[in-house]
Formats: sequence, C-alpha cells, structure tokens
Amino acid sequence: MTQLITTDLVELDQNLGNSPEDVIRHLAGRVAATGRATEAEGLFTDAFARESKTATGVPGGIAIPHCRSTAVTVPTLAMARLSQPVDFGAKDGPADLIFFIAAPEGADQEHLKLLSKLARSLIKKDFTAALRAATTQADIVELVEGALADKPAAAAEPAAAGATAGASAAAAPSAGAATGARSGPKRLVAVTACPTGIAHTYMAADSLVAAAKEVGVDLQVETQGSSGAKPLDPAVIAAADAVIFAVDVDVRGKERFAGMPVINAPVKRGIDEPDKMVQEALAAADNPNARRVPHYGAEEQAEAEATEKGEHIGQKLKKALLTGVSYMIPFVAGGGLLIALGFLMGGYLITQFADTIVVDNSIFNLPTEYPENAWGPLGAYLGAVLFKIGALSLGFLVPALAGYIAYGIADRPGIAPGFVAGAVAGFMGAGFLGGIVGGLLAGYIAHSISKIQVARWLRGLMPVVIIPLVASLVASGLMFLILGAPIVAITKGLNGWLSGLTGASAIALGVILGLMMCFDLGGPVNKVAYSFAVAGLGAATLDNQAPWQIMAAVMASGMVPPLAMALASTVLDKKRFSLAERENGKAAWLLGASFISEGAIPFAAADPLRVIPASMLGGAVTGAISMAAGVGSKAPHGGIFVFFAIDNFLMFVVSILVGTVVTALAVIALKRWAVRKSVDTVEPVPVTV
Repeated sequence: MTQLITTDLVELDQNLGNSPEDVIRHLAGRVAATGRATEAEGLFTDAFARESKTATGVPGGIAIPHCRSTAVTVPTLAMARLSQPVDFGAKDGPADLIFFIAAPEGADQEHLKLLSKLARSLIKKDFTAALRAATTQADIVELVEGALADKPAAAAEPAAAGATAGASAAAAPSAGAATGARSGPKRLVAVTACPTGIAHTYMAADSLVAAAKEVGVDLQVETQGSSGAKPLDPAVIAAADAVIFAVDVDVRGKERFAGMPVINAPVKRGIDEPDKMVQEALAAADNPNARRVPHYGAEEQAEAEATEKGEHIGQKLKKALLTGVSYMIPFVAGGGLLIALGFLMGGYLITQFADTIVVDNSIFNLPTEYPENAWGPLGAYLGAVLFKIGALSLGFLVPALAGYIAYGIADRPGIAPGFVAGAVAGFMGAGFLGGIVGGLLAGYIAHSISKIQVARWLRGLMPVVIIPLVASLVASGLMFLILGAPIVAITKGLNGWLSGLTGASAIALGVILGLMMCFDLGGPVNKVAYSFAVAGLGAATLDNQAPWQIMAAVMASGMVPPLAMALASTVLDKKRFSLAERENGKAAWLLGASFISEGAIPFAAADPLRVIPASMLGGAVTGAISMAAGVGSKAPHGGIFVFFAIDNFLMFVVSILVGTVVTALAVIALKRWAVRKSVDTVEPVPVTV
C-alpha cells in the first residue's frame, strides 16, 4: 500500500499565513509538488469549499482540513506544525498542529480506514504531545505510522476502541441490552456522520464515547463514514434510553430509532462539546416531553412542524410562493411548448380557427378552411389540436399557482380552496396577481380552520368536507365581493404599461429582468422574473407582442450563466477552475442551451462573490439587447431548442452570445485580480521525489 505520509509532506515550525485559506493553499501546493495531486489550485478549491461548510478546528490546538478531490491521485497526509497558530474555528483557540487529509474521489476502503484512524488518534493527548515534541520530519512520520499501526505509544487513550460501530467501551455492562433490562446506568446510542466521512465522523464518535465513560454511561456509536458502517445491533438500540445524532447529513436508517428521545446537533459539536451532548441525552431520557425521533413515515410532518415553529411570516410566505411556482411551471412549460408547435404547424392565425377545426374535423376529415401559412390541411388540423391542448394546459396557470400556494400553507386541505380561488381569479381577469392573492387567502383560511379543536366524530370530515367548503366559500367570496375588482384594475394597468413599452423603457425592463434571472440562478428572485414572464403569455397577440418579448428576454438571460461558466472553465482560462468545475463546465454547455440556469449553481456555490456579479452583468446585457431588438418567444422554456417559436432568432442568439462572453470575461477577471493578497506566507517549494 502507498505510504500516506512522507518527510516531504511535513513542515515544522513554519509560518504559513494568517488564515485557514493561506494554510490550506500552502499544503495543497505541497501535496501537488510531491506528485500526489495533478494540480494545487483544484485541490485547494475542493478543500477550502469543505472548510467553508464546517470549520475543521478541534479542541487541543488541532485542525484537520480534509476533502475528496478529483485532483488527488494518491491518498495523502500533509502535516504542518505552525510557528504562528491559525484560527480554524475551534472554541478553545487557534491551532498549531495541522493535518491536511487529501483523498481521491475513488479512494479504496483500506486507505480510508487508515485516514479515519489517524483522525481518531488526534484526540489522544499523548499523541498530540509527541507531535509537538518531535524535532524532525522523520519523527513525525514515525509517530503517524505508529498511530496507524496501533502501536501502544500512540494508543494510550481507550476511547477509540469503543467508538467503532456497534462495539462499546463498556461491552460488559451492555450485555444485558438484549434482555431489555433498564436497571443500572443509563444506556445511550449515537450516530455520527459528516459530508466527507473521513475525519469528523470518527473523532466525534471517540469523543462521545470518552465523555460517556467519564460519567459511567454505556454509549455505543454507529459511524456512518467513508470507510464503511456497521449498523448498531437492534437489541442495543432497543435497550437504549436516548440517541445522539451528531451529523451534518441525513441519518441512514433513522426509522430504527423511532420514538426515542433524541439530541440532534452538527458533527463538530460532538468533538467540541461531547460532555454536554451526553448530559443533554441523559436529561432527555428522563423527560417525557423531550423531542423524539419521529416514527417511520412521519418524518416529513415532524420536520415541517418543527420548521414552522421557527419560521417568521416572511419565510412562510416565501416558501408558499415558491411552492406554487414550482408546481405551476410544468403546466406552463408543457402548455407553452404545445402552443408553439401549434403555431409552427398551423400558422400564427391558428388561434382564430382552432376551436372550429378541433370540433368539426378529425384526422380522417381534414379541414378545408384554415390559415394560409399552415402546413396544408393536415398541418392545420394537427396545429389546431396542439394549440388547443396547450391552451387548455396553460389555462391551469392561475388555478395551479393558487392551489399550490395554498398547499404550501395548509398542506392537502388547502389544495381545493386554492384551485377554486385561482379559478375565480382567472374568471374575473385578475390574472397572476389574483392567483397569488387567492392562494394566500385560501391557504391561511384553510390552515386556521384546521387548527380548530373539534369533536372526535367530526375530525374525519374536516379535511375532506368542512375545510374545503368553508375555505372555498370565504376565499372565493372575498375575491368576488371585495378583492377581485381592484386586482383586475391593477392587472389591466400593468398589461397596458407593458404593451406601451418602447425604446429606452423596454431596454430598462430587459436589464431588470436580466439581473433578476441571474441573481440566484433558480432561486426566489429568478422564479419571480420567470413567473412574471409566463403569466403574460396568455395575453399576447399579434397586436400585443410585449409578453412574447418579455419571455424572450427572460429565457435568453437565464441561459447566460451556465453557458458563460462553461466557456470560462473549458475554453478561456481552465487553470482558474478546479477539475470538478471543469467537469461541471462540460455539462453546463447543454444545460445552458436548454435554459436551465441551475447549471451554474456549482460555480456560484464555490465562488459566489465573483460568479454571481459576473452573471448579473452578462444577464443585464442580454436582456437589454433582446428587448431592444424586439425578440419574441412564444415558448416559455426550451432554450435554443425551441428556435421555431422565437421571432428574430438571429438576434436572440446574438444577445445570448454577447452576454455569455461578457460574463465569462468578467468572472475570469475577478478570479485573476479580485483576490486577497496573502501576508507573510511560505510558498510551496518543489520537492524532489
């Protein structure tokens, strides 16, 4: 097996900078210089992204930055003993012992077990004391190899033996677990897990076991890490009084712990405050009102209730609106594309013939009267059918929006009242705004009614009869009697204003829509701009093409971020992006061409302060060009693949190309020059291997 650490990977008593970023960058360079990674920048990017999620400092002046990276070719440990400690987020202060763990994406189990074993050794005081006392790189390598080989000098603390999945340091006292006996000391179980599954998972397990042992408590841990997990014995779980989840990811097999008192916290707290977590678990075991693991099938309900208690009104409102938009989009996307195909086959005047053709004709009785620009009688008939199906689908836009906004507030009892209120809004001509108001009304009314305590015999009728009846009556009644007319007036005024936009006003609107589409790449602001565009499609005509132009500007702007990231990472300046980002860039070509803005999210997540402003700049340029050129789109989705539904397709492409180039150049410039300068750092020196 390849040696995990060599003297070339050890640095003693060096000043590597003032921040975790400096230290990680230097150690990534050291790993690359020894030939164990294909590039330093890609490894640094992956490691620092992991560090940004959860700080890797642990008590005792230790930090363990770690990651999996496609840049790594050999599982590697790089160690630095700092002359100037750096704050890695531990509660007891900065760290002077830094172990950088770099694992390949496809690391084998044996290497992962060794890496995990080293992480567990770092909570042993005699081991860390020996690391601080070492005088040469060779001494460090010998100590690390001794820890990996379980030599006695590096394994004085007994905690590690008890933290293995399903094996307790107090095995003898737990022998009665199978019998379910509850006499004697309390029994606890725990699950530890972190996203990478190399270091924190196992350190938290050992820390919890050691803390429990100090107070005479039997605690057994299941480590759900990269080196494999052995599930806890069901009898051990059944005999436990409470469970601790020290996790940053979902617990696998959570249903095994259903009904047990639970303490849930990030995995790092299991390292920083294991004694407090054990005490909290013991207290929960004696508290009949303690939070418990929900029964299998009830997790979503329990989590929703817990989340609801902590949400303020703004969060609830945003969540409901996004729920409505997300459920509405399939109706719009499918219906809009069908309408576009209907126009293609039946001509743009098919709207005047569609109803008559569909009712009076069939595939065996083709129409004799149809638009002049249709593809003949067959094209006219198929175009009419496609247009009508699409129009009916698009007719669900407002009811579906309102129905699922209400669903986001009141769950299933809100769906029927929401759809009814949305249908009323559509009937009155209140449009998109009316759907939002109707959905909110129906949802909050249904939610309020569901909170009323009623007799047991009446409970079964509440969700299927009483709530839909009362909520529909009240919400729709308010729409008819009070709210509908003002909303209709606002909607007509908005449509009139949009129809009259020309010149600078239209360009300004394009800039605003472009900025919104690129601000959060599929998030709430992006969805507002997209929903605004698709809501107007139904009102578009040959005499009023503003809604089509707005749709084109929105779609073109939304295509820019993924296309720009693809261009920058795979063509213009590859070295500014990690290997993982380059792979994402290849996929982003197709995602961008398909109008899937989320294709740029991996880039924005890794570097939001550079990627998002650059994307907004390109999106604004694209939106302005599209509106200025009068580009129109009769399809709400599909990107470059719905070319047949786009008016002035050449300028549509030009606007996208210009915005893509602007964003790509901007993000490269920001990555090249908008960087924080390192201070007093030691640069990695090429190492002869």
